[in-house]
Amino acid sequence: MDQVNSDVAVGERTGALTSTGHPLQCAGAWAVAVMAGRERPDQVTADDLDAVAEVVGADAARAAVAAKTDARYDWWKVLFALYPNAKVTHAGRPRDVAVLKSEMAAMFAPDDAGGAAMPCTFCGAPAKAVWAKSKLPMFDTNKALNTLPPGIRGWPVCRGCRIAMWALPYGSWVTAGSATVLSCEGRQAEREFAAANVQRARRIIQAGFPGGLGAGARPELVALRALRAMGHGLSATTLWSFKNDNQEPWLRVTRTRRAVPAFLATVDGNAPLRRGWRLLEIALTQQDQDGQVTVGGSAEAARLLFEAEDGRSRSLLGQLHQLLWDLDRWSSQDRAALTRLAFSYEKEVYGVEPDLSGVANLIADWIEHGSGSPRGRLAEYRNAGQNGYQLSRLLYQASFRLKLDGRSVAIGSEAWRPFVQQRPRAWEQRMLLAAEVLRLLDQRGVEVGKQPEDPREQERVEQLVQQPVLSGDEDNYHHHFGGA
Repeated sequence: MDQVNSDVAVGERTGALTSTGHPLQCAGAWAVAVMAGRERPDQVTADDLDAVAEVVGADAARAAVAAKTDARYDWWKVLFALYPNAKVTHAGRPRDVAVLKSEMAAMFAPDDAGGAAMPCTFCGAPAKAVWAKSKLPMFDTNKALNTLPPGIRGWPVCRGCRIAMWALPYGSWVTAGSATVLSCEGRQAEREFAAANVQRARRIIQAGFPGGLGAGARPELVALRALRAMGHGLSATTLWSFKNDNQEPWLRVTRTRRAVPAFLATVDGNAPLRRGWRLLEIALTQQDQDGQVTVGGSAEAARLLFEAEDGRSRSLLGQLHQLLWDLDRWSSQDRAALTRLAFSYEKEVYGVEPDLSGVANLIADWIEHGSGSPRGRLAEYRNAGQNGYQLSRLLYQASFRLKLDGRSVAIGSEAWRPFVQQRPRAWEQRMLLAAEVLRLLDQRGVEVGKQPEDPREQERVEQLVQQPVLSGDEDNYHHHFGGA
Protein backbone atom coordinates (compact mmCIF):
# COMPACT_ATOMS: atom_id res chain seq x y z
CA MET A 1 0.00 0.00 0.00
CA ASP A 2 1.40 3.38 -0.98
CA GLN A 3 2.13 6.16 1.45
CA VAL A 4 -0.98 8.21 0.80
CA ASN A 5 -3.32 5.23 0.82
CA SER A 6 -2.04 4.38 4.28
CA ASP A 7 -3.57 7.58 5.64
CA VAL A 8 -5.29 7.45 8.98
CA ALA A 9 -8.95 6.55 9.16
CA VAL A 10 -11.38 9.33 8.34
CA GLY A 11 -12.04 11.48 11.39
CA GLU A 12 -9.14 10.08 13.47
CA ARG A 13 -7.16 12.98 14.89
CA THR A 14 -3.38 12.65 15.04
CA GLY A 15 -2.04 16.20 14.57
CA ALA A 16 -2.94 19.83 13.84
CA LEU A 17 -5.22 18.88 10.94
CA THR A 18 -7.50 15.95 10.17
CA SER A 19 -9.13 15.00 6.87
CA THR A 20 -12.75 14.10 7.62
CA GLY A 21 -15.64 12.61 5.69
CA HIS A 22 -17.08 16.04 4.92
CA PRO A 23 -16.28 16.64 1.21
CA LEU A 24 -15.61 20.39 1.58
CA GLN A 25 -13.45 20.03 4.68
CA CYS A 26 -11.62 17.08 3.11
CA ALA A 27 -10.82 19.05 -0.05
CA GLY A 28 -9.54 21.91 2.07
CA ALA A 29 -7.45 19.59 4.23
CA TRP A 30 -5.76 18.12 1.17
CA ALA A 31 -5.15 21.64 -0.15
CA VAL A 32 -3.45 22.58 3.13
CA ALA A 33 -1.28 19.45 2.94
CA VAL A 34 -0.24 20.19 -0.65
CA MET A 35 0.45 23.86 0.09
CA ALA A 36 2.53 22.83 3.12
CA GLY A 37 4.47 20.24 1.12
CA ARG A 38 3.10 17.32 3.15
CA GLU A 39 2.01 13.96 1.80
CA ARG A 40 -1.06 13.70 4.03
CA PRO A 41 -3.22 16.08 6.07
CA ASP A 42 -2.36 14.32 9.34
CA GLN A 43 1.31 15.29 8.78
CA VAL A 44 0.48 19.02 8.85
CA THR A 45 1.98 20.81 11.86
CA ALA A 46 0.94 23.96 13.70
CA ASP A 47 3.75 25.83 11.92
CA ASP A 48 2.39 24.59 8.58
CA LEU A 49 -1.01 25.96 9.52
CA ASP A 50 0.59 29.33 10.28
CA ALA A 51 2.24 29.45 6.86
CA VAL A 52 -0.86 28.35 4.92
CA ALA A 53 -3.10 30.76 6.84
CA GLU A 54 -0.77 33.63 5.96
CA VAL A 55 -0.89 32.74 2.24
CA VAL A 56 -4.68 32.33 2.22
CA GLY A 57 -5.20 35.62 4.06
CA ALA A 58 -2.77 37.57 1.88
CA ASP A 59 -4.26 36.23 -1.36
CA ALA A 60 -7.78 37.11 -0.19
CA ALA A 61 -6.79 40.61 0.92
CA ARG A 62 -4.99 41.46 -2.31
CA ALA A 63 -7.88 40.15 -4.40
CA ALA A 64 -10.37 42.17 -2.34
CA VAL A 65 -8.66 45.50 -3.10
CA ALA A 66 -7.88 44.76 -6.77
CA ALA A 67 -9.55 46.82 -9.46
CA LYS A 68 -12.17 45.02 -11.54
CA THR A 69 -9.83 45.25 -14.52
CA ASP A 70 -6.99 43.63 -12.59
CA ALA A 71 -6.34 39.90 -13.09
CA ARG A 72 -6.25 39.44 -9.30
CA TYR A 73 -9.90 40.45 -9.11
CA ASP A 74 -10.80 37.03 -10.55
CA TRP A 75 -9.73 35.40 -7.29
CA TRP A 76 -12.13 37.70 -5.43
CA LYS A 77 -14.91 36.34 -7.70
CA VAL A 78 -13.97 32.83 -6.63
CA LEU A 79 -14.11 33.79 -2.95
CA PHE A 80 -17.37 35.64 -3.38
CA ALA A 81 -18.99 32.55 -4.92
CA LEU A 82 -18.06 30.53 -1.82
CA TYR A 83 -18.14 33.06 1.04
CA PRO A 84 -20.52 35.84 -0.09
CA ASN A 85 -21.12 37.19 3.42
CA ALA A 86 -17.52 37.25 4.66
CA LYS A 87 -15.88 40.58 5.49
CA VAL A 88 -13.30 40.15 2.75
CA THR A 89 -15.96 39.69 0.04
CA HIS A 90 -18.64 42.08 1.34
CA ALA A 91 -19.51 45.06 -0.82
CA GLY A 92 -18.74 47.37 2.10
CA ARG A 93 -15.28 45.88 2.77
CA PRO A 94 -12.40 48.27 3.48
CA ARG A 95 -10.01 48.83 0.56
CA ASP A 96 -6.94 48.53 2.76
CA VAL A 97 -4.78 45.39 2.38
CA ALA A 98 -3.34 45.66 5.89
CA VAL A 99 -6.79 45.90 7.49
CA LEU A 100 -8.08 42.94 5.50
CA LYS A 101 -5.03 40.85 6.31
CA SER A 102 -5.62 41.58 9.98
CA GLU A 103 -9.26 40.46 9.63
CA MET A 104 -8.18 37.20 7.97
CA ALA A 105 -5.46 36.59 10.57
CA ALA A 106 -8.01 36.94 13.36
CA MET A 107 -10.20 34.30 11.68
CA PHE A 108 -7.35 31.78 11.69
CA ALA A 109 -5.78 32.63 15.06
CA PRO A 110 -5.23 29.81 17.59
CA ASP A 111 -7.90 29.43 20.24
CA ASP A 112 -7.44 31.27 23.53
CA ALA A 113 -6.00 29.23 26.37
CA GLY A 114 -8.89 29.85 28.78
CA GLY A 115 -12.57 29.12 28.52
CA ALA A 116 -14.62 26.06 27.71
CA ALA A 117 -14.18 24.21 24.42
CA MET A 118 -16.69 22.31 22.34
CA PRO A 119 -16.11 19.48 19.83
CA CYS A 120 -15.34 20.74 16.33
CA THR A 121 -18.28 20.27 13.97
CA PHE A 122 -16.03 18.53 11.43
CA CYS A 123 -13.31 16.58 13.23
CA GLY A 124 -14.33 16.57 16.90
CA ALA A 125 -11.19 18.34 18.16
CA PRO A 126 -11.60 20.92 20.96
CA ALA A 127 -12.79 24.21 19.44
CA LYS A 128 -13.61 27.59 20.92
CA ALA A 129 -14.23 29.63 17.76
CA VAL A 130 -17.82 29.61 16.52
CA TRP A 131 -18.48 30.18 12.81
CA ALA A 132 -21.75 30.69 10.96
CA LYS A 133 -22.85 31.17 7.36
CA SER A 134 -20.66 34.21 6.69
CA LYS A 135 -17.48 32.12 6.96
CA LEU A 136 -18.57 28.63 5.89
CA PRO A 137 -19.60 27.60 2.35
CA MET A 138 -22.83 25.64 1.84
CA PHE A 139 -24.16 26.31 5.33
CA ASP A 140 -27.67 27.80 5.22
CA THR A 141 -29.12 29.65 2.24
CA ASN A 142 -30.70 33.05 1.66
CA LYS A 143 -34.07 31.37 2.29
CA ALA A 144 -33.21 30.38 5.86
CA LEU A 145 -32.49 33.17 8.31
CA ASN A 146 -31.40 30.83 11.06
CA THR A 147 -31.25 27.04 11.14
CA LEU A 148 -29.43 26.98 14.46
CA PRO A 149 -31.14 26.49 17.82
CA PRO A 150 -32.08 29.72 19.63
CA GLY A 151 -29.14 31.39 21.31
CA ILE A 152 -26.52 29.47 19.31
CA ARG A 153 -24.25 31.75 17.27
CA GLY A 154 -22.85 29.12 14.94
CA TRP A 155 -20.91 25.89 14.67
CA PRO A 156 -17.73 25.27 16.69
CA VAL A 157 -14.77 24.92 14.32
CA CYS A 158 -11.19 24.13 15.35
CA ARG A 159 -8.28 26.05 13.91
CA GLY A 160 -7.22 23.32 11.48
CA CYS A 161 -10.71 23.03 10.02
CA ARG A 162 -11.11 26.83 9.86
CA ILE A 163 -8.02 27.10 7.70
CA ALA A 164 -9.06 24.04 5.67
CA MET A 165 -12.45 25.57 4.89
CA TRP A 166 -10.72 28.63 3.44
CA ALA A 167 -8.05 26.60 1.66
CA LEU A 168 -10.99 24.87 -0.06
CA PRO A 169 -10.84 26.98 -3.27
CA TYR A 170 -7.17 26.05 -3.71
CA GLY A 171 -7.92 22.34 -3.64
CA SER A 172 -11.09 22.46 -5.73
CA TRP A 173 -11.78 23.10 -9.39
CA VAL A 174 -13.07 26.67 -9.38
CA THR A 175 -14.74 28.99 -11.84
CA ALA A 176 -15.82 32.57 -11.26
CA GLY A 177 -19.12 31.27 -9.85
CA SER A 178 -18.74 27.69 -8.62
CA ALA A 179 -16.39 25.08 -7.20
CA THR A 180 -16.03 21.31 -7.55
CA VAL A 181 -14.43 19.01 -4.99
CA LEU A 182 -13.66 15.32 -5.19
CA SER A 183 -14.30 12.48 -2.74
CA CYS A 184 -12.70 9.13 -3.49
CA GLU A 185 -12.12 5.80 -1.79
CA GLY A 186 -8.53 6.10 -3.00
CA ARG A 187 -6.74 8.77 -0.99
CA GLN A 188 -4.06 9.05 -3.67
CA ALA A 189 -6.67 10.31 -6.14
CA GLU A 190 -7.86 12.94 -3.65
CA ARG A 191 -4.32 14.21 -3.27
CA GLU A 192 -3.67 14.23 -7.03
CA PHE A 193 -6.88 16.20 -7.62
CA ALA A 194 -5.98 18.73 -4.93
CA ALA A 195 -2.40 19.09 -6.18
CA ALA A 196 -3.51 19.83 -9.74
CA ASN A 197 -5.99 22.42 -8.50
CA VAL A 198 -3.54 24.12 -6.14
CA GLN A 199 -1.22 24.65 -9.08
CA ARG A 200 -4.08 25.98 -11.18
CA ALA A 201 -5.30 28.26 -8.37
CA ARG A 202 -1.87 29.87 -8.15
CA ARG A 203 -2.04 30.66 -11.87
CA ILE A 204 -5.52 32.14 -11.50
CA ILE A 205 -4.41 34.31 -8.56
CA GLN A 206 -1.55 35.70 -10.63
CA ALA A 207 -3.00 35.87 -14.14
CA GLY A 208 -6.78 35.56 -13.75
CA PHE A 209 -9.02 33.17 -15.64
CA PRO A 210 -8.03 33.95 -19.26
CA GLY A 211 -4.65 32.30 -18.67
CA GLY A 212 -6.00 29.54 -16.46
CA LEU A 213 -9.10 28.37 -18.29
CA GLY A 214 -9.22 26.96 -21.79
CA ALA A 215 -11.70 25.11 -23.96
CA GLY A 216 -10.78 21.85 -22.27
CA ALA A 217 -11.33 23.06 -18.72
CA ARG A 218 -13.51 20.56 -16.83
CA PRO A 219 -13.19 19.07 -13.33
CA GLU A 220 -14.05 15.60 -14.67
CA LEU A 221 -10.90 15.60 -16.78
CA VAL A 222 -8.73 16.47 -13.77
CA ALA A 223 -10.53 13.80 -11.74
CA LEU A 224 -9.87 11.06 -14.32
CA ARG A 225 -6.20 11.99 -14.46
CA ALA A 226 -6.14 11.63 -10.68
CA LEU A 227 -7.88 8.24 -10.90
CA ARG A 228 -5.14 6.98 -13.17
CA ALA A 229 -2.94 6.87 -10.09
CA MET A 230 -5.18 4.07 -8.80
CA GLY A 231 -3.96 1.65 -11.50
CA HIS A 232 -6.24 -1.39 -11.79
CA GLY A 233 -7.78 -0.84 -8.36
CA LEU A 234 -11.47 -0.37 -7.62
CA SER A 235 -12.40 3.04 -6.30
CA ALA A 236 -15.66 4.98 -6.40
CA THR A 237 -15.36 8.72 -6.99
CA THR A 238 -17.81 11.56 -6.35
CA LEU A 239 -17.65 15.13 -7.63
CA TRP A 240 -19.50 17.75 -5.61
CA SER A 241 -20.10 20.90 -7.67
CA PHE A 242 -21.73 23.86 -5.94
CA LYS A 243 -22.39 27.57 -5.88
CA ASN A 244 -22.92 29.34 -2.57
CA ASP A 245 -23.77 32.93 -3.45
CA ASN A 246 -26.78 34.86 -2.14
CA GLN A 247 -28.85 34.39 -5.28
CA GLU A 248 -29.62 30.71 -5.88
CA PRO A 249 -27.20 28.31 -4.17
CA TRP A 250 -27.10 24.87 -5.77
CA LEU A 251 -25.34 21.51 -5.43
CA ARG A 252 -24.81 18.94 -8.20
CA VAL A 253 -23.43 15.48 -7.44
CA THR A 254 -21.93 13.13 -10.04
CA ARG A 255 -20.27 9.77 -9.51
CA THR A 256 -18.15 7.18 -11.28
CA ARG A 257 -18.50 3.44 -10.90
CA ARG A 258 -15.88 1.70 -8.76
CA ALA A 259 -14.38 -0.07 -11.77
CA VAL A 260 -13.59 3.11 -13.72
CA PRO A 261 -9.88 3.15 -12.67
CA ALA A 262 -9.54 -0.42 -13.99
CA PHE A 263 -11.24 0.62 -17.22
CA LEU A 264 -8.85 3.56 -17.65
CA ALA A 265 -5.89 1.26 -17.05
CA THR A 266 -7.23 -1.15 -19.67
CA VAL A 267 -7.60 1.69 -22.20
CA ASP A 268 -4.08 2.90 -21.49
CA GLY A 269 -2.65 -0.57 -22.06
CA ASN A 270 -4.49 -1.45 -25.26
CA ALA A 271 -3.77 0.25 -28.61
CA PRO A 272 -7.25 -0.27 -30.22
CA LEU A 273 -8.94 1.03 -27.07
CA ARG A 274 -6.65 4.07 -26.97
CA ARG A 275 -7.54 4.71 -30.59
CA GLY A 276 -11.25 4.43 -29.82
CA TRP A 277 -10.99 6.86 -26.90
CA ARG A 278 -9.02 9.40 -28.94
CA LEU A 279 -11.58 9.15 -31.76
CA LEU A 280 -14.27 9.85 -29.17
CA GLU A 281 -12.35 12.91 -27.93
CA ILE A 282 -11.85 14.16 -31.49
CA ALA A 283 -15.55 13.71 -32.33
CA LEU A 284 -16.62 15.68 -29.23
CA THR A 285 -14.30 18.62 -29.92
CA GLN A 286 -16.15 21.69 -31.23
CA GLN A 287 -14.77 24.74 -32.99
CA ASP A 288 -16.09 28.16 -33.90
CA GLN A 289 -16.01 29.71 -37.37
CA ASP A 290 -12.44 30.87 -36.84
CA GLY A 291 -11.24 27.39 -36.02
CA GLN A 292 -10.82 28.07 -32.31
CA VAL A 293 -11.76 25.19 -30.03
CA THR A 294 -14.88 26.09 -28.04
CA VAL A 295 -15.62 22.69 -26.49
CA GLY A 296 -12.72 20.45 -25.53
CA GLY A 297 -13.24 16.85 -26.59
CA SER A 298 -11.02 15.40 -23.86
CA ALA A 299 -13.10 17.10 -21.19
CA GLU A 300 -16.41 16.12 -22.77
CA ALA A 301 -15.31 12.49 -23.04
CA ALA A 302 -14.30 12.53 -19.38
CA ARG A 303 -17.77 13.74 -18.40
CA LEU A 304 -19.30 10.63 -19.94
CA LEU A 305 -17.78 8.47 -17.18
CA PHE A 306 -19.64 10.42 -14.47
CA GLU A 307 -23.29 9.70 -13.68
CA ALA A 308 -25.40 12.50 -12.24
CA GLU A 309 -27.28 11.81 -9.02
CA ASP A 310 -30.46 13.20 -10.60
CA GLY A 311 -30.06 11.04 -13.72
CA ARG A 312 -29.43 14.00 -16.01
CA SER A 313 -26.21 12.92 -17.64
CA ARG A 314 -25.15 11.41 -20.93
CA SER A 315 -23.80 7.87 -21.05
CA LEU A 316 -20.58 6.80 -22.71
CA LEU A 317 -22.32 3.90 -24.43
CA GLY A 318 -25.05 6.20 -25.75
CA GLN A 319 -22.47 8.58 -27.19
CA LEU A 320 -20.52 5.76 -28.84
CA HIS A 321 -23.74 4.37 -30.28
CA GLN A 322 -24.50 7.77 -31.81
CA LEU A 323 -21.03 8.05 -33.31
CA LEU A 324 -21.10 4.56 -34.81
CA TRP A 325 -24.25 5.37 -36.73
CA ASP A 326 -22.47 8.25 -38.46
CA LEU A 327 -21.69 5.71 -41.17
CA ASP A 328 -19.95 8.02 -43.64
CA ARG A 329 -17.55 9.49 -41.09
CA TRP A 330 -15.48 6.50 -40.03
CA SER A 331 -13.25 4.01 -41.72
CA SER A 332 -13.74 0.32 -40.93
CA GLN A 333 -10.72 0.48 -38.62
CA ASP A 334 -12.19 3.43 -36.70
CA ARG A 335 -15.60 1.75 -36.35
CA ALA A 336 -13.86 -1.35 -35.01
CA ALA A 337 -11.97 0.74 -32.41
CA LEU A 338 -15.12 2.54 -31.25
CA THR A 339 -17.00 -0.77 -31.06
CA ARG A 340 -14.25 -2.38 -29.02
CA LEU A 341 -14.27 0.60 -26.65
CA ALA A 342 -18.02 0.20 -26.10
CA PHE A 343 -17.71 -3.51 -25.31
CA SER A 344 -14.71 -2.97 -23.03
CA TYR A 345 -16.58 -0.30 -21.06
CA GLU A 346 -19.57 -2.54 -20.50
CA LYS A 347 -17.36 -5.45 -19.47
CA GLU A 348 -14.98 -3.55 -17.17
CA VAL A 349 -17.42 -1.13 -15.56
CA TYR A 350 -20.73 -3.00 -15.52
CA GLY A 351 -19.60 -6.61 -15.80
CA VAL A 352 -21.83 -7.08 -18.84
CA GLU A 353 -20.80 -9.53 -21.58
CA PRO A 354 -24.03 -10.39 -23.45
CA ASP A 355 -24.15 -13.20 -25.97
CA LEU A 356 -24.79 -11.26 -29.17
CA SER A 357 -23.51 -13.60 -31.86
CA GLY A 358 -26.76 -15.37 -32.77
CA VAL A 359 -29.04 -12.34 -33.01
CA ALA A 360 -26.34 -10.14 -34.58
CA ASN A 361 -25.65 -12.73 -37.28
CA LEU A 362 -29.37 -13.04 -37.98
CA ILE A 363 -29.68 -9.27 -38.54
CA ALA A 364 -26.43 -9.12 -40.54
CA ASP A 365 -27.63 -12.02 -42.77
CA TRP A 366 -30.90 -10.22 -43.43
CA ILE A 367 -29.15 -6.93 -44.24
CA GLU A 368 -26.63 -8.66 -46.53
CA HIS A 369 -28.93 -11.05 -48.39
CA GLY A 370 -32.39 -9.51 -48.25
CA SER A 371 -34.09 -7.74 -51.14
CA GLY A 372 -33.21 -4.13 -51.86
CA SER A 373 -30.06 -2.28 -50.83
CA PRO A 374 -28.12 -3.23 -47.68
CA ARG A 375 -27.98 0.42 -46.71
CA GLY A 376 -31.78 0.65 -46.85
CA ARG A 377 -32.22 -2.43 -44.67
CA LEU A 378 -29.61 -1.10 -42.25
CA ALA A 379 -31.62 2.11 -41.97
CA GLU A 380 -34.73 0.04 -41.27
CA TYR A 381 -32.88 -1.82 -38.52
CA ARG A 382 -31.62 1.45 -37.06
CA ASN A 383 -35.16 2.82 -36.81
CA ALA A 384 -36.41 -0.31 -35.07
CA GLY A 385 -33.37 -1.13 -32.97
CA GLN A 386 -34.00 1.24 -30.06
CA ASN A 387 -37.48 -0.03 -29.24
CA GLY A 388 -37.99 -3.52 -27.89
CA TYR A 389 -41.34 -4.08 -29.59
CA GLN A 390 -40.19 -2.75 -32.96
CA LEU A 391 -37.00 -4.81 -32.75
CA SER A 392 -38.95 -8.00 -32.02
CA ARG A 393 -41.10 -7.40 -35.13
CA LEU A 394 -38.01 -6.84 -37.28
CA LEU A 395 -36.33 -9.99 -35.94
CA TYR A 396 -39.43 -12.04 -36.68
CA GLN A 397 -39.70 -10.66 -40.21
CA ALA A 398 -35.98 -11.12 -40.87
CA SER A 399 -36.08 -14.72 -39.65
CA PHE A 400 -39.16 -15.49 -41.73
CA ARG A 401 -37.67 -13.85 -44.86
CA LEU A 402 -34.39 -15.74 -44.60
CA LYS A 403 -36.22 -19.06 -44.19
CA LEU A 404 -38.36 -18.35 -47.25
CA ASP A 405 -35.16 -17.68 -49.19
CA GLY A 406 -33.83 -21.07 -48.15
CA ARG A 407 -31.22 -19.77 -45.74
CA SER A 408 -30.47 -21.34 -42.38
CA VAL A 409 -31.69 -19.56 -39.25
CA ALA A 410 -29.94 -21.02 -36.23
CA ILE A 411 -31.81 -19.19 -33.45
CA GLY A 412 -35.38 -18.75 -32.32
CA SER A 413 -37.34 -16.16 -30.38
CA GLU A 414 -35.86 -17.28 -27.04
CA ALA A 415 -32.52 -15.79 -28.11
CA TRP A 416 -34.20 -12.45 -28.83
CA ARG A 417 -35.70 -12.12 -25.37
CA PRO A 418 -32.88 -10.15 -23.66
CA PHE A 419 -33.07 -7.49 -26.38
CA VAL A 420 -36.81 -7.00 -26.64
CA GLN A 421 -38.06 -7.37 -23.05
CA GLN A 422 -38.96 -4.35 -20.95
CA ARG A 423 -36.39 -4.48 -18.17
CA PRO A 424 -33.79 -2.18 -16.63
CA ARG A 425 -30.84 -1.29 -18.88
CA ALA A 426 -32.18 -3.33 -21.80
CA TRP A 427 -31.31 -0.34 -23.98
CA GLU A 428 -27.62 -1.05 -23.34
CA GLN A 429 -27.89 -4.53 -24.82
CA ARG A 430 -29.67 -3.15 -27.88
CA MET A 431 -26.89 -0.59 -28.37
CA LEU A 432 -24.21 -3.26 -28.06
CA LEU A 433 -26.18 -5.40 -30.50
CA ALA A 434 -26.13 -2.56 -33.04
CA ALA A 435 -22.37 -2.15 -32.62
CA GLU A 436 -21.87 -5.88 -33.20
CA VAL A 437 -24.07 -5.83 -36.31
CA LEU A 438 -22.00 -2.99 -37.78
CA ARG A 439 -18.80 -4.88 -36.95
CA LEU A 440 -20.06 -8.02 -38.70
CA LEU A 441 -21.06 -6.07 -41.79
CA ASP A 442 -17.61 -4.53 -41.98
CA GLN A 443 -16.06 -7.95 -41.48
CA ARG A 444 -18.14 -9.37 -44.35
CA GLY A 445 -17.28 -6.48 -46.65
CA VAL A 446 -20.87 -5.24 -46.85
CA GLU A 447 -20.63 -1.54 -47.69
CA VAL A 448 -23.09 0.40 -45.60
CA GLY A 449 -21.18 3.70 -45.48
CA LYS A 450 -18.90 5.70 -47.69
CA GLN A 451 -15.22 5.60 -46.90
CA PRO A 452 -13.73 9.06 -46.12
CA GLU A 453 -12.52 10.46 -49.43
CA ASP A 454 -9.95 13.06 -48.41
CA PRO A 455 -6.62 11.30 -47.66
CA ARG A 456 -5.29 14.46 -46.02
CA GLU A 457 -8.19 14.34 -43.58
CA GLN A 458 -7.28 10.78 -42.69
CA GLU A 459 -3.65 11.77 -42.19
CA ARG A 460 -4.71 14.49 -39.75
CA VAL A 461 -6.91 12.03 -37.86
CA GLU A 462 -4.01 9.58 -37.65
CA GLN A 463 -1.77 12.30 -36.20
CA LEU A 464 -4.38 13.16 -33.58
CA VAL A 465 -5.01 9.54 -32.65
CA GLN A 466 -1.36 9.26 -31.62
CA GLN A 467 -1.83 11.85 -28.87
CA PRO A 468 -2.24 10.50 -25.30
CA VAL A 469 -5.78 9.97 -24.02
CA LEU A 470 -7.05 12.43 -21.39
CA SER A 471 -4.35 14.85 -22.47
CA GLY A 472 -6.71 17.81 -22.73
CA ASP A 473 -4.29 19.23 -25.28
CA GLU A 474 -6.82 20.97 -27.50
CA ASP A 475 -3.99 22.89 -29.16
CA ASN A 476 -3.13 19.66 -30.97
CA TYR A 477 -6.59 19.60 -32.51
CA HIS A 478 -6.36 23.24 -33.49
CA HIS A 479 -2.90 22.73 -35.00
CA HIS A 480 -3.89 19.77 -37.17
CA PHE A 481 -7.32 20.97 -38.24
CA GLY A 482 -6.53 24.57 -39.03
CA GLY A 483 -7.70 27.90 -37.72
CA ALA A 484 -6.04 31.24 -37.21
